[in-house]
Amino acid sequence: MERKVYTLPALAYPYNALTPHISEGQLKIHHTKHHQAYVDNVNNINKKFDDATKSGADVDIKALLKELAFNLGGHSLHSYFWEDMAPPSKGGGKPGGKLADQVNRDFGGLDRFKKLFSQTATSVEGSGWASLIYCGELDRLMLQQIEKHNVNYAPDFTAVMVLDVWEHAYYIDYKNLRAKFVEAFWNVVNWDGIGKWFEEIKGWY
Repeated sequence: MERKVYTLPALAYPYNALTPHISEGQLKIHHTKHHQAYVDNVNNINKKFDDATKSGADVDIKALLKELAFNLGGHSLHSYFWEDMAPPSKGGGKPGGKLADQVNRDFGGLDRFKKLFSQTATSVEGSGWASLIYCGELDRLMLQQIEKHNVNYAPDFTAVMVLDVWEHAYYIDYKNLRAKFVEAFWNVVNWDGIGKWFEEIKGWY
């Protein structure tokens, strides 16, 4: 039986839908080139494992597992990221329902949360991500910086919202001005979808 492989998830909106905050060219290359590369790399790594299993050949297990963690993290985080955005006509604004209540409780209000999340994103060393995560044991939202795709990543905590601050996420539109990209993100953040996802996560506990 042929093994299943990872595939690039389709976006829920066209490539020009996030303009003027994220251009069609920027979004298209990010999705079809950068994310696609992580998908292809994971599939190739898994094929190397399968081929070695069939032949009994030795593999450089340390190197392959490092590559696997990096590329699988990239695929997973990007898959969250596309869903965390929506066209400006539907995005931006503020959250509602349980997510709004939790943000108010854990961060003292939306404005303070946005400030702290933006600081989390702009101060990532090198390439990485800002992530809002939920701890069911404490019933608490927390902030997390992820370097690359997998360094400082806490696997037991579910991502509620992520923001990609690799340069490939913004270099066409904003050059080296990461803070401008982070500011623009708030105009396309998909609070509706994130809120529904958060309620689903809460239901697990």
